[in-house]
Amino acid sequence: MADHSTPRKARLPAVDPRALLTFRAVCETGSISAAARVLNLSQPSVSNTIALLESRLGTVLFERGRGGIVLTREGLVLQRRSEALATLLADAVSDVEHARHRISGPLRIGGTPGALLTLLPGAIMRMEAAMGDFALSVVERPDAELHEMLRQGEIELAMATTRIESIPEGMVEVTAARDPFALIVGPHHAALGDRVSLREVEALPWVLPEARGAFRRQVDALFIAAGVSVPRTTIRCDSLLTTRAIVRDTDRVTVLPRTVALDGASDGSIRAIAIAEAVFERSVGVLRMEGRTLSPLAEAMLGTLPAVP
Repeated sequence: MADHSTPRKARLPAVDPRALLTFRAVCETGSISAAARVLNLSQPSVSNTIALLESRLGTVLFERGRGGIVLTREGLVLQRRSEALATLLADAVSDVEHARHRISGPLRIGGTPGALLTLLPGAIMRMEAAMGDFALSVVERPDAELHEMLRQGEIELAMATTRIESIPEGMVEVTAARDPFALIVGPHHAALGDRVSLREVEALPWVLPEARGAFRRQVDALFIAAGVSVPRTTIRCDSLLTTRAIVRDTDRVTVLPRTVALDGASDGSIRAIAIAEAVFERSVGVLRMEGRTLSPLAEAMLGTLPAVP
């Protein structure tokens, strides 16, 4: 008689968390001996742990070379998991400590400077009004680094430019705000009117973003739309504060989202001028990993942000 019972799923090998953390130390230090020193263990002990881990997984995790270890494809995958485990364990201690003091969190987020400036202050104010004290950790990074931090679980949310390119695989984005680009000038350019074409000002000295992220691609697109090259006499700077200070105190100009540029600048030291070629607005929002369960605090922050169609 045929056996119609449901076939059993193959059991995956169990991995000792301590072995995974040992592997992480080897990845961080670049060698077995260096990891042994960091972990205060003997070199044979670390070697045996890695050998048992490879045996349990049935694969080689790294090759040894003159310059240290070189991770295999499987090793790279396991390295990401080991980082996530280390983060999880650190969070467990932090969560208990915060619970003891009746503080929600911690929530770790990242973002690009302009997106954080646009979205984060209002989100914090609304969260404080709704839930009281909470712990929040914020880092500024370029887009590519934010994507990797999301994948590794180092942050839960990333505030960044949206609707500029295809969404990274495995992620979802929600647009929360729009802001038109403007030419930002200081007192040296009082003669400029309220609207200009980039063709009229391309010969001026400039300060523009350096990072090869979505924001820079949007800025470059404005010059392409105007039919002019990105200015050669350009200082490259990714700091919003520094860029605004340069524009305020010199004859250099820049392109920034209007709200970002004028935030806190109530003394009239800088001015935003409409750009004829700015037919699109800069959009910012939040990226998260698709299908990954968020912490209650991350869900609360998402809930404070408007969804822009």
